[in-house]
Order: sequence, then structure tokens, then C-alpha cells
Amino acid sequence: MTRFRTESDSMGELQVPEDAHYGAQTQRAIQNFPVSGLCMPRAFLHALGLVKQACARAHHELAALDSDTCDAIVAVCDDIINGALDDQFPVDVFQTGSGTSTNMNANEVIAKLASVRAALNVHPNDHVNMSQSSNDVIPSCIHVSAAITCVYDLLPALDHLKTVIDKKADAVDDVVTTGRTHLMDAMPITLGQAMSGWSAQIGSGITRIKQALPAMQQLAIGGTAVGTGINAAEDFGAKVCAHLSRETDIDFVPASNRFELMSSQDGAVALSGQLKTLAVSLMKIANDLRWMNSGPLAGIGEIALPALQPGSSIMPGKVNPVIPESVAMVCARVIGNDAAITIAGQSGNFQLNVMLPLVAYDLLQSVDILSSAARLLADKAIEGFSVNENNIDQALAKNPILVTALNRVIGYEQGAKIAKRAYAEGRTVIDVASEMTDLSVEELQRLLSPAELTKGGVQR
Repeated sequence: MTRFRTESDSMGELQVPEDAHYGAQTQRAIQNFPVSGLCMPRAFLHALGLVKQACARAHHELAALDSDTCDAIVAVCDDIINGALDDQFPVDVFQTGSGTSTNMNANEVIAKLASVRAALNVHPNDHVNMSQSSNDVIPSCIHVSAAITCVYDLLPALDHLKTVIDKKADAVDDVVTTGRTHLMDAMPITLGQAMSGWSAQIGSGITRIKQALPAMQQLAIGGTAVGTGINAAEDFGAKVCAHLSRETDIDFVPASNRFELMSSQDGAVALSGQLKTLAVSLMKIANDLRWMNSGPLAGIGEIALPALQPGSSIMPGKVNPVIPESVAMVCARVIGNDAAITIAGQSGNFQLNVMLPLVAYDLLQSVDILSSAARLLADKAIEGFSVNENNIDQALAKNPILVTALNRVIGYEQGAKIAKRAYAEGRTVIDVASEMTDLSVEELQRLLSPAELTKGGVQR
């Protein structure tokens, strides 16, 4: 049976589990918000530990916190940063819109453990939360956690995906296949050319995310309650940012306008928008792979993705494109998260946005699952697929759209007649065109060479 101890806050006494390191305010939040069972993500707690630690160090520099208290707070924050205290943060994501419950959860845990560690009376508000408010701490943690996860997780994953795509594109660059528009046969293209489009999409996604990050490197810390900086030294925020920059090797700076960063989440909304764009790109690539792999007999069957697991509980031998399907679901979630973040971003009323925990959870989930999906797509789908050149060559030889290359020689109308007859009779364009024009077979072969047609320009 759970044993309890009595804790108190400004609203009175409360029973708290005896082995919990948090106090009354956290317990009230646990009781007030039994909503989803979802807690703040690990990346956010990591950032929260970093911010609280940087605040303590800044206060020590400002002679507002003695060495023993500072060292004790810093040591507990190390445990939060390293994940050793994750089980002490049970507050639901769907809580007070400022994230005050999570901020006080951290303050209480740090204060209790620091008090034990240093044999001091470390107070959650007076010491751990000195010169801070949930209103500047939580927005700062959103920015710090998003910047860290983008820089150290997502961008490296995207670089890896782009490298794998480029390497595979080089390997299949001489494979000429049938291009498709509207899912219908079109002019020839090499697999390398098609994959260069994927690579460019990922490259553009990397650029857009990097362009969104400077806004996330501006922090609201030091704004305290409403952005005016009440109860904080003038250079407190700058000192906190300097400590965070040293710890993370990311250049964090005080917000040029703290009122903006506390009353809105425009930077997070913008970053989420770029994550959504990336998700759209990944879904396009995933679906291309699914179509190209479809079959093996009744589909397109241009490639064979690595066989990773049985595909059916009833149809023996069936193998499905499970990685592209997984990636597509990730993309759907990210697009949904962006819609939620957009709504949350509109919830800045006067001096405070009041959907901060939702922004934190959804933004960090998007970064996390996109990072994983990018590596899965690279390592378990693109890197290992094989090319079914026989299927590609058969379809290419009978592609009636090759006749497009004859437009400047015989005209569009005559070309349409040749294409329709070739399709209806299941014959090659060269065979039909040799009968319906005065062009020689040799000339037709030159004009209709699929490999040459992938180079663009006028075929003469």
C-alpha cells in the first residue's frame, strides 16, 4: 500500500506519496488533471533541467545565491538533464495553459533533493524559481528543447537521408524508366533523375528548418511575469542564455522583445510549419516508393523494397512496404500536430499564451518522430531496394507517349494517331510509326531512344 506524508502550500495541507520528491503543488496538479496519462516529453524535461541549472548559476554570479545552494541545485538539475528523475514529473500535458504545474513540479523536486544534498532549507519559489515565472520559463524551455532536438537529432537524420538518396540515385542513374504524370505514362526519365527530386526536397527541408531555428534560439527568460522583468536583475536573462549556450553549444540569446515570446508562440508555429512541409515531402517519397514497389505481378513492380516481415496473417508469402507505410503515418501525425500547434498559437491572450504545454508536446513529438522516420526510410527502404530492370524495359518499350519526341517532325495530330494505334495493338511506337510515316526505322530509333529522351531538348 502507498504510504503518504503531509505537505502544505499556500492553499493548505495535502497528502503526497511518501516516496515522491515533489510537493503539494505537484500533487494538486496530479489530482486536478487526470486527462490523458501523457506527461511532458523527455526532451522538454532535459531543457527544463538546463534552464533551472543556468538560472542558479546566473544567480550565483549575481551574488543572489550562495555557493552551497547553487551547487546543490546544479547537481539535482544534472539528474533531471540525464533523465534520472523522469518518474518525478507525472503532471498531465493537458494542465494549466502556462505550464505552471510543470514548472512548480521542477521547483519542488529540485528544492527537496537539493535540501537533502546540501543539508540546507532550499525553497522551491524563493531559491529554485528566483527571478523566474512559469510565464518565461516554459516558453524558454519550448525554444531550448526544440532547438536542441532539431540541431542534434532531426538535421543529422535528414542529412543522412539525403546522403543515402544521393548515393542510390548515382547507382541507378543509368536506369531509364517510364515517367508518370496523373499516374499515367509520360516521357522517359532515369531513376536517378526521379530520386534527385527527392534529394532536393529533403535539401530544401533542411534549409527551411535551419531558417526557422534563429527564432527558437531567442529566449523569454528574464521577462518573469508579464515581460517587464519584475524581480529579476537586468542582465539575468543574458547570463542564463550564456550558460545555456556553453552547455548546449547552441547560441541562445535574450529575446529582442520578451512580450512577443511570452504572449505568442509564433516561432514555434513557424517551425511547426516547416516540419509539416517536411512531412509532406516525406509522404510524397514514401508513396512513390509504395507505387514503384507495387505488385509484384499486378502492380508497377519497378523496384523491390527489402523484405522485412510477413505481410499478412492469412495470405502466405505476402510482403508489404511497411517502412513507407510507417513513414506516411508519421507524416499524418506531424500534419495533425501542426494544426493543433496553429490553434495553440492563436491562444495568446494579452501577455501570455495559454496552450504552452500542448505546443511543447506536439512540437517535440513532431521533431522526434520525423527524426526516426527519416533514418528508417533511408536505412530500411531506400538504401536496400533493388531494381526490376526487366519490368521497366518491357513497359518502356511499349510506352506510346514516346511519340511526343516526333511532334516537331510529324506534328501533334499524327503523333496522337500513332500513339493510339500503338496502344490499341500492343505494339511499339517505332513499329507503328514506321508504317504511318516516311521515317526510316533507323531514324525512328534515333529519335525515340529513351535514354536520349531523358536528356531533354529537341531530338534532331
